[in-house]
Amino acid sequence: MTILRTGMNRRQYLAATGATVVAAGLGGIGPAAATTTVRQGYQTNMWGMPTYYLLKSGLLEKRGLKIEEFAVPSGNLTMQQMVARQVDLGTYAGPSFILGHDKGDLVGIAVIQNVGKTAQVMARKELGITKIEQLRGKKVANQTGSSTGNIFTDQIAAGAGLKKGDFEEVRMNTNDMVAAMAAKTVDAMVTVEPFNAIAEDDGLAVTLVDFFSFDKLPVFMAATSDFVQKNPDAVVAYLRAWLDVANDFKTNPDKVADVIYSFFTGKGYSMSKATFKKALARVEVDPGFPKDLQPYLDNHAKILLDTRKISAIPDWKKALRPEFMDKARAQA
Repeated sequence: MTILRTGMNRRQYLAATGATVVAAGLGGIGPAAATTTVRQGYQTNMWGMPTYYLLKSGLLEKRGLKIEEFAVPSGNLTMQQMVARQVDLGTYAGPSFILGHDKGDLVGIAVIQNVGKTAQVMARKELGITKIEQLRGKKVANQTGSSTGNIFTDQIAAGAGLKKGDFEEVRMNTNDMVAAMAAKTVDAMVTVEPFNAIAEDDGLAVTLVDFFSFDKLPVFMAATSDFVQKNPDAVVAYLRAWLDVANDFKTNPDKVADVIYSFFTGKGYSMSKATFKKALARVEVDPGFPKDLQPYLDNHAKILLDTRKISAIPDWKKALRPEFMDKARAQA
């Protein structure tokens, strides 16, 4: 059953999250994939919307896969569900992927998109704050434990000379932050699209920095190691569907925009199409394995190790499984 709240204004929506929706698969690519049910996790911000499009496009059913959806406010929650083996597949950025591999033997089967332009640090407009270092002594809403949360505290804030205790970190889901800014219970927020575009268009906040200059934020499609071991054909079929999604983003962007826009309007939330398109344009969908991926992950792993968030630097030959994407491309 899906939990929805209707009749919401913009800010009221931000407290709403999704639940489980089941879709039956049709067609087939072979007995192994046709009998496989994929428990798919995704976040209800813009990072999760390419996955939402995948789920609603019919492309998975075309590949003979059955799907269960698990929607949550942010990717680190999907990662935790996967560690607990409640979900098979999910998207999140590098730091959460590394944490998931360390805690639950999760593996990366592809980089789906780059979202560095979608993540921003914003401050309430009336405060006149223009620089990160001016957040000293301020209340900053942050999705603690998320990739954006870790990058903000470990890189962006630290780079501006702010250490733990120099600002008050207010733990909060990303989809609650604009409401908190409007209520003036926080002074700044670390959030992602579409919430930063909404705050900007509503005149609530100004952007101090986006993450792209610090991190392109590649978003991984991760899987539990046991799911991959038991369902290799289904993983390949699943990635073939993702290649179809990438093609739709490139060749039929209006169709993609309509499907994803319906996610927000379908929850009774009012957001202009112009605001939505501005937010969506900051997502770069291109499934694959970038050549510079391992050095990028090494950098994040060292930060996480230094801050004692993981026990060791991962063995990337075990953590990354590019062979499934190679097979998907060969069969496309």
